[in-house]
Amino acid sequence: MTLVIGLTGGIATGKSTVSNMFQEFDIPVIDADQLSRDVVEPGQKAYEEIVRTFGERVLHDNGEIDRKALGSIIFKEEEKRKQLNAIVHPEVRKEMVDQRDRFKQENRKAVVLDIPLLFESELMDYVDRILVVYVDEKTQLERLMERDQSAEKEAMQRIQSQIPISSKRERADEVIDNTGTINDSFKQLEDILHRWDIV
Repeated sequence: MTLVIGLTGGIATGKSTVSNMFQEFDIPVIDADQLSRDVVEPGQKAYEEIVRTFGERVLHDNGEIDRKALGSIIFKEEEKRKQLNAIVHPEVRKEMVDQRDRFKQENRKAVVLDIPLLFESELMDYVDRILVVYVDEKTQLERLMERDQSAEKEAMQRIQSQIPISSKRERADEVIDNTGTINDSFKQLEDILHRWDIV
């Protein structure tokens, strides 16, 4: 039986850092963010849909999607954002499930679905266990401002556009407190994988 782990967190909680740690345990990670970039490459179904819906103004000269141009359209209009999500999300989910099932067929002990908006997108039933990477709200705000060189107000808005990290922590099967060092977080991950009988 392959254990499917849903890895999530909040913006600037350090989820990517923890995601990379799974390599040490030879556990494959399926990255939803990477898939959302892959499915909009030229020649893909979602790419064709986006061009049909938003026109060629969202393309670079080389034919690839201009994320900035597309972003400026969808951030201004809720309706347009919904349209884009309706095109991209089903393709990402399909690819995620295909990859997950391939690893299951290989009888891997575990596979990780790295989904930043796991709760927001209600994808809990895609996984067996949920692992949340947590930092307190104050640390989250400080790290985000430092990472993106953003003002406090702007950083707060981005944090508030997601379900609060404290609520995610309550709904998790296990939590990695990422306020300490990378070694601290690695040790917590190792302990969790031991408890889940994966390593």
